[in-house]
Amino acid sequence: MNRGVGQEAAVAKADVYLFGIPGGLSAVKGLRAAGVACGLKKDGSPDLALVVSDKTATVAGTFTTNRVQAAPVQVSRRRLRGGRFAAIVLNSGNANACTGPQGVKDAEAMADAVARALRRPAAQVFVASTGVIGKPMNMEAVRAGIAKVTAELRPSGGSQAAQAIMTTDTVPKEAAVAFSLGKRRLAVGGMAKGAGMMAPHMATMLAVVATDARVPARTLRQALRRAVNASFNCITIDGDTSTNDTVLCFATGAAGGPTLIPGTTAFRTFETGLELVCLSLAKMIVRDGEGATKLVEVRVEGARTPAEARLAAETVANSPLVKTTLFGEDINWGRIMAALGRSGAQFDPGAVDIGVDEIAVVRGGIGLGAHVEETANHRMRQREFALAVHLHAGRGVARIWTTDLSEAYVRVNAGYRT
Repeated sequence: MNRGVGQEAAVAKADVYLFGIPGGLSAVKGLRAAGVACGLKKDGSPDLALVVSDKTATVAGTFTTNRVQAAPVQVSRRRLRGGRFAAIVLNSGNANACTGPQGVKDAEAMADAVARALRRPAAQVFVASTGVIGKPMNMEAVRAGIAKVTAELRPSGGSQAAQAIMTTDTVPKEAAVAFSLGKRRLAVGGMAKGAGMMAPHMATMLAVVATDARVPARTLRQALRRAVNASFNCITIDGDTSTNDTVLCFATGAAGGPTLIPGTTAFRTFETGLELVCLSLAKMIVRDGEGATKLVEVRVEGARTPAEARLAAETVANSPLVKTTLFGEDINWGRIMAALGRSGAQFDPGAVDIGVDEIAVVRGGIGLGAHVEETANHRMRQREFALAVHLHAGRGVARIWTTDLSEAYVRVNAGYRT
């Protein structure tokens, strides 16, 4: 299920190539990571991760758009303004959300304890949490865990960190790409967690992405914003957004070479690599969706504007009726039409085309009959496929990745706190 970035992508010049590599964060030079169990999870599984840049790095980040924001989000937002990164400590098993002023103190204490252990500036240490909302943090366990995880740090520790941030995830999520710039090889790698409470505009997910290229903080912010908008902001599992969502990206510069400058081939290649890593991690999150059996790309073309295409795609992707249709492997396309009609996008219902991959089931707003529907139903038995919609109203295009909705999703979430 945990599929990395596997395709090599040719880029603008012959001496620059982009290709998938193993290792996640550990593929990036100049960082160390670790993951340990400190007792925040009842089952004793790993629940505390630490990622450290050996030298001060530049940093960028994006956070939840939910009005209710967890203490770690509040703390990390403030520290992001400095543009410098030394480390991030992440825990699972407790969201430290809706915990009042004490929650903020606890988040700051987590980051400050790491800063003391590493002898690095406290303002450069970030914190992220995921788990149950409204539960006070067990700081005694966290402090002991920080001492333990600091001792475990190593360049190859990315996979252990990825395991330690899992909640209802069934697999750790890692991805990495490399690109050659002349004789120099640079990398982008990352890890993520997420499987539920997931919708576009950030969702219940944590992600840490790094590069060993030299990228200024301001430039990194611009690149990350574009990458997140094309990846983590294009996924949905259940239409909910969380209190803790964080994507942090830092650049160690440890691969050497010149600073990457916007407008150059090297920078465009870096941007492509960053987007590939983010998109790969985002798709892993959807594949691992709670109770999910399908990864479905909802692709809307021909909307009046990109914004209306996005409205249409999100409404279809989040519709419980459409999602149960996906689980039932029955192209009940009337549900898709109904979702499009309430999306807010402007179009002529008599012009709409709908298909499953390349199999057309609706043309000009009218179904093409049972024979093609049966063919489409057969295609929907696959683990991954696309719902393709053309509104014939303009040139707007959008893509959202979603899951089906099964009985298992209800079971997972009904018993989440127990």
